[in-house]
Amino acid sequence: MADNPTLDPKTAKILPWVVAVAFFMQMLDGTILNTALPTMAKDLHTNPLQMQSVVIAYMLTVALIIPASGWLADKFGIKRIFLFAIALFTLGSLACGLSPTLDIIVACRVVQGIGGALMVPVGRLVVLRAYPREQLVTVLSFITIPGLIGPLIGPTLGGFLVEYASWHWIFFINIPVGIIGILSTLKYMPQLTRGGDLFPFDKIGFILFSTFMLTLTLGLEGIGELHLAYAPMVLLMVFGLVCLVGYVLYSRYTSRPLFSPDLFKIRNFSVGILGNLFARLGNGAMPFLTPLLLQIGLGYSPMKAGLSMIPMTVGALISKSAATRLVNRFGYRLILTVNTLLLGLMIGLFSTIDKTMNYWLMMAIFTVFGIINSLQFTAMNTVTLVDLSDRQASSGNSLLSVIMQLSMSMGVAIAAAILSEFTGVASLTAARDVIAAFAKTFLCLGFLAAISTVIFIHIKPDSGKVPPKNKQPPVPADH
Repeated sequence: MADNPTLDPKTAKILPWVVAVAFFMQMLDGTILNTALPTMAKDLHTNPLQMQSVVIAYMLTVALIIPASGWLADKFGIKRIFLFAIALFTLGSLACGLSPTLDIIVACRVVQGIGGALMVPVGRLVVLRAYPREQLVTVLSFITIPGLIGPLIGPTLGGFLVEYASWHWIFFINIPVGIIGILSTLKYMPQLTRGGDLFPFDKIGFILFSTFMLTLTLGLEGIGELHLAYAPMVLLMVFGLVCLVGYVLYSRYTSRPLFSPDLFKIRNFSVGILGNLFARLGNGAMPFLTPLLLQIGLGYSPMKAGLSMIPMTVGALISKSAATRLVNRFGYRLILTVNTLLLGLMIGLFSTIDKTMNYWLMMAIFTVFGIINSLQFTAMNTVTLVDLSDRQASSGNSLLSVIMQLSMSMGVAIAAAILSEFTGVASLTAARDVIAAFAKTFLCLGFLAAISTVIFIHIKPDSGKVPPKNKQPPVPADH
């Protein structure tokens, strides 16, 4: 295998910007859409509670494709797959903006999701293969900055475009960014070779694990739409769980499984994966529910709803600066057990929001929630990866990324199902007491998040604690 080419100084400076463009496009898309959902539902003559399929289709597709992203990059070339990912995401965005019906939008979101699932992990792979180890921390930190900027401007930009243009522009805005990404990739990204021998892809494991994710999420989403019967949906979810059991048994007897069962012999990894799965069922739906509450429940305009979401992101930025120090001082177990309870309480506190609440008090609640939520994400992700060896890191990080996307899509499906139960047979906009339905839903989600505390109690007691004279930050991880 040939070594990767040494980057010339100009390419070495520009290449991180190329990867950052792709990261920004995906992170912006993940936050700009939620503010537009009520307006899209009205324009498409659809119940707002059926709009969760637009969100779930993307998240679930990303979860399904991520396990294959590294193998595809090694098989067909990193540059080719990265270019394909940006082009597919851009074309999917164009198709979404031109779609006349909800079903077509959902199909186009699947196309977007395939591109999005490849952009981020393959983008990280570009950096890992192109730069020497001593530069990795600096470059990876730079390309993750869009992960902070996207959520900061996404809700407000979404509200602005919906109010002063149309919802179609939340998709069209990706097109010029995508074109810049494609042209930059063609010009500046070198041809990078793979890091070792190409092993056969675990097709059977991929099918079993993907079927588990797909059937479980579709079953939950089906229950949320009242016209679907419960019995078939429950059977669908049971079939998914059977596929998961089948994958676990199969992975023990194949030489190169999709995700090695040896990962779960590491205590903190096992706790972190389970904690991510269950905690995100409660808080993963908050970006979906909150804009609905503000616009349908409180009557805010899309622009005001988007501006009102900013304190959550500000709180998240505040939390990031303190997360490392808190973990170093108190350790992962104490931080996550206490913070998970606080997270459940904060989600439950959203049930007090109504038209009589002082606006600035509501903004304070949003800010505190952003702080606690960001600390939860950071601590959950890092405790999952912190004890993995170099050999296990790639597979473990891939599984964590899959679980994050899966749990968030399931969280949206569960939230929509709970909310639809409390609104009854009427649509959300026709329900007698919309705010009361939201309040009960937030209480349920808060309880769901809080009970995951029992998982984090099993973290190793001193994990993450660092002696005061030798402080080191925990392993960095994305949201």
